[in-house]
Amino acid sequence: MKKHLLRISLTALVISTEATQACIMASPLNIDDVSFADVVVVGTVENYEIVRDITFRERMLSNPELSDSLRELYSDPNQSLLSDYARFEVLVHETIVGDVSQRFMATWDNSTFAEPALLSNEQFLMAFRRPESPMPPLQGPSATILPAPEPQSLTVLQAPCAPPFLFRNSSETAKSVRETIRLER
Repeated sequence: MKKHLLRISLTALVISTEATQACIMASPLNIDDVSFADVVVVGTVENYEIVRDITFRERMLSNPELSDSLRELYSDPNQSLLSDYARFEVLVHETIVGDVSQRFMATWDNSTFAEPALLSNEQFLMAFRRPESPMPPLQGPSATILPAPEPQSLTVLQAPCAPPFLFRNSSETAKSVRETIRLER
């Protein structure tokens, strides 16, 4: 019985750790969620990288009862898991909200789908929050929310299961975010 419960728990954990299973369904962006931002800037992204959660993978692989399929999943360094995240530098061209240096480190722990492997170096309007700050409310029926991977860094503002506040600076959405901020002031 214990073995059966362990397998069920392990299967549930795997399903909850796969990035594409983080949310049952994606939710639309709520522009008003920008009010949760500690910092909003226009800038470019440099040194973008995906950080794999090696500790979690090693812990899973150390289980002698792990099935072959799960062993294959956790052994694959290209397999994206929910606990993986992106880390990058932001080169600030304009500060809209908050106080940050002209260059700072940030993380992106995407609750909806896996982070992209690459991010272009064009100008983006980006909103961030401090890990200890409140996050926007859940927009959908469910989500998996993990603790901040790097508590000392700002993280991309994103309501669980909704798109991130990371927009091409010339986009209509970026213009809407600016207008919302202007009206809040």
